[in-house]
Amino acid sequence: MLKIVILDANTLGSDIDLKVFDKFGEVKVYDTTDEKEVVQRIKDTDIIITNKVVLNEENLKYAEKVRLICIAATGTNNVDLEYASANNIGVANVAGYSTNSVVQHTFAAMFYLLEHLNYYDKYTKSGEYCESTLFTHFSKTFYELNGKIWGIIGLGEIGRGVAKIAESFGCKVIYYSASGRNNNLNYERKELEQLLKISDIVSIHCQLNEETENLITLDKLNIMKESAFLINVGRGKIVNEYDLAKALDKKIIAGAALDVISKEPINKDNPLLKINNKDRLLITPHIAWASFEARKKLIDEIVLNIEAFIDDEKRNYVV
Repeated sequence: MLKIVILDANTLGSDIDLKVFDKFGEVKVYDTTDEKEVVQRIKDTDIIITNKVVLNEENLKYAEKVRLICIAATGTNNVDLEYASANNIGVANVAGYSTNSVVQHTFAAMFYLLEHLNYYDKYTKSGEYCESTLFTHFSKTFYELNGKIWGIIGLGEIGRGVAKIAESFGCKVIYYSASGRNNNLNYERKELEQLLKISDIVSIHCQLNEETENLITLDKLNIMKESAFLINVGRGKIVNEYDLAKALDKKIIAGAALDVISKEPINKDNPLLKINNKDRLLITPHIAWASFEARKKLIDEIVLNIEAFIDDEKRNYVV
């Protein structure tokens, strides 16, 4: 009978059934785990399931029984892979589970900004519409996606999903390869400056690395059209938040939607919380990945990773 511990179940959601792991043995579930609590909770465990809790030599050296770490995410930066490999600990992640969810959120954010939905909702609910002499009200001008240029930074699985839907709305899709290795014949590849200059919508779907950190700064934002929108569902540090705050207040671009922030949860002193033109900015708390279906698929994939481990197979191993 295996002993399994889930260290941060709150990141998976209370609406997800974690009893699917009970068939493997004894399961201990913790909503959250503080750094000081890790050693005690993993020391007698065979399998650790973690989303964001950091596992490194300092705590794993006390977990002599552990043989598998299941990361409830795609990113692996919270696990010391070198230590795990040297100590015969398998590390398995899950990829592709949130693609549909992130693509959907990208368009939800876009339409929220493009059609000024926050303004029109408030206008109607405030009672102003009740006093109107007209059946309609469109003081905030909005536009159609049809005929617009949609620039994608990072044409991976999610980027391609966005491209497909953008095309269905009549957009011309162009892309910038953040790695420099992507040559997709279905879409026109541009250098970053050219993409920013001609795009009406720019959405970010690339990974965070040395090449992409601080990729979008004030000089890059100044290249964009005044009517353009920026969407970041990649990683927070790709966009310089101080520069974006300036760009929004100076009306350098029309608006921005962010689902990721450089530090999460967001700091109270983050400049984006203090901008004057708040109607030009949408911030969501890193939820693009988190549809019910995506989280259910994530759990199902972890179950399959554990079943493979029991059968002495390596499934989704990263080391």
